[in-house]
Amino acid sequence: MKRIISCCFVLLFCFSSLFSQTNKYISAKDDKIIDLDGNPILLKGINLGNWFVPEGYFIKLKDVSSPTRIYTLFNTLIGPAEAKSFWKEYRKNFITYEDIKLVKSLGFNSIRLPFHYALFYNTFNDKLEGDGYELLNNLIQWCKKENLYVLLDMHCAPGGQTGDNIDDSYGYPFLFESEDDQLTTIKVWTKLAQIYANEPIILGYDLLNEPIAHYFDKEKLNPKLEPFFKRLTAEIRKYDVNHLIFIAGAQWNTNFTVFGPPFDNKSVYTFHKYWSATTKDVIQEYLDYSTKYNVPIYLGESGENTNEWINSFRILLEENNIGWCFWPYKKMDSESCVLSITKTTEFDSIITFANSNYVSYKDIREKKPSDNIVKKALQDYLENMLTKNCKLNNEYLKALGLKK
Repeated sequence: MKRIISCCFVLLFCFSSLFSQTNKYISAKDDKIIDLDGNPILLKGINLGNWFVPEGYFIKLKDVSSPTRIYTLFNTLIGPAEAKSFWKEYRKNFITYEDIKLVKSLGFNSIRLPFHYALFYNTFNDKLEGDGYELLNNLIQWCKKENLYVLLDMHCAPGGQTGDNIDDSYGYPFLFESEDDQLTTIKVWTKLAQIYANEPIILGYDLLNEPIAHYFDKEKLNPKLEPFFKRLTAEIRKYDVNHLIFIAGAQWNTNFTVFGPPFDNKSVYTFHKYWSATTKDVIQEYLDYSTKYNVPIYLGESGENTNEWINSFRILLEENNIGWCFWPYKKMDSESCVLSITKTTEFDSIITFANSNYVSYKDIREKKPSDNIVKKALQDYLENMLTKNCKLNNEYLKALGLKK
């Protein structure tokens, strides 16, 4: 009898442990994303754009648009050594714990972190090292304190998955034609999966942002997308079976016709929409995919529009039970974000120089602002980007159905 009772206790313990494990992470059930209590959760997030992946338009630049071009501009303005110090301070100031507390207090329940693979991988020695690990770990700890879920988004993959400035590529999605670049992508994702496999605050992994821009040969490139997603997911699952995998449509996250049935039982299919109508027909193809395969869908990016448009599109998404993550959180001199950074007259000098057609060293010598102006502009920028010094855009928050 004692033996039977002991066996029952063992079985009860095993079942309770299994139940606890399966409910420790945000998951998927049928066409819903499920919270830790097993209930559907509507994700309401904001993208931390321009932190790990600088984009020129965030600071009013035009052709100097990709991270590499921006880094080159700053090297030109203040030299590589000072530029390195600037970027270290920049990454320390642009997003702090104060930002995470603010995001939570405003009513968001999640963030999406666009990242550049090079922050986690040293291309010179082929080692998985870089400043990204410490920065990301700090962010994870802050988000755990505030109970704010984190979606990791590879915005810039080796070789480029988009073929435009946003992936820091050389004007073509070379990732899909390079085995070396694919292996590096796998290395970075599996490293992150090993580190965060058992971290409940991680929402999931957005494998590739906006793959295969519409400029390129779709018949050639689109068939390569899903097979790589399958390969990448299989490698991640060797280390992490807990977290959601976010699968992005081709042509800037808009085209789901490239996909067959879902190949992972914790997958979410993610689309982006900008500058479209706000009627149901705009999202119908994604709803159809969700219905056909009984799989969750998610709006990973939208915004950069009027508050009226944002409000209408956000309502459309919520009426159809689609979680969202609008773009972006913080930007210079803008109302289409949560926080606006003050632009100074000194920074205008940098903008003027960057947007001029400087192609020779003579142009640089003649057009570059003085060192004093540049240094003041950058120091003020570092100070002005702190949460306490930014302007909160209340109308933007109202458009998202949030209020402070």
